Amino acid sequence: MPAPLVTLPLHEALLAARRHAPTSLEASVDLGRTQTVLTLDGESWCCDGGRYPYLERCRDRTVYHWTGDTFEPVARYGTALIKLVPTPWGPPTFELDGIKMLPTSKVSPYDDARRKVESVLPRGRVVLDTCGGLGYYAACCLEQAAARVLSFEKNADVLWLRTLNPWSPRPGGALELVHGDVAERLPDLPGAAFDAVLHDPPRFGIAGELYSSGFYAQLARVLRPGGRLFHYTGTPNKLTTGRDVPNEVVRRLRVEGFRTELRGDGVLAQKAAAPVMRRHGPWAARRV
Repeated sequence: MPAPLVTLPLHEALLAARRHAPTSLEASVDLGRTQTVLTLDGESWCCDGGRYPYLERCRDRTVYHWTGDTFEPVARYGTALIKLVPTPWGPPTFELDGIKMLPTSKVSPYDDARRKVESVLPRGRVVLDTCGGLGYYAACCLEQAAARVLSFEKNADVLWLRTLNPWSPRPGGALELVHGDVAERLPDLPGAAFDAVLHDPPRFGIAGELYSSGFYAQLARVLRPGGRLFHYTGTPNKLTTGRDVPNEVVRRLRVEGFRTELRGDGVLAQKAAAPVMRRHGPWAARRV
């Protein structure tokens, strides 16, 4: 079992148990995926053969991982501060410079991903996951028996978060995870190679190229006729931003041959089916 992850509720439960001198505590050390029995004494606590110190300080909205010597926040600062953030639901979200990247206020981010994945009918199909993030779309595709999932993630620090997040799927088998910019790599993918696309880009102000007509033309190219696309847009406030991003997305996708509808906090689209071919003679065919 991987080394334990500690959040404020677990830290407080450990301290309370130490004060009342029980010798064991049943708790989760993997952000709610499983429960395990921890043994305690006054100086440390044990989990699956490992011995760990009590944290001297534990912040809210922070996940701590064991480095081999101490517990440190699951966070990195490169071009931006990126951190794993616990949720009441179990599966964590992550933040980029304080901006929450997944919905968590009313639903688990994992359950939110499951609902969106269901809209593209992944069972037995080949799915393109354009902006992999923590991998919840990919995990739900595998859960719903997708044949294959190709997932791109541009940010190396997000990929590092995935290695520590128990809810992130590990690559291999039906899941291929690529460290790369989907906007750059998409033109190299073969045409009509995918049955479904899940597109969950950062907000428009950060990654406008992922909302462009050129990008949507490439999505249409790699989708098979009749293929489905779910495009997360969020629900930006038109009064403060001056933009209606969901309907801008709808208009651009329609230009590229998609039928579209607003669906929750995104757009569900379907590429037009291939024209029916009717034979006139043994070799001739005509579009109708």
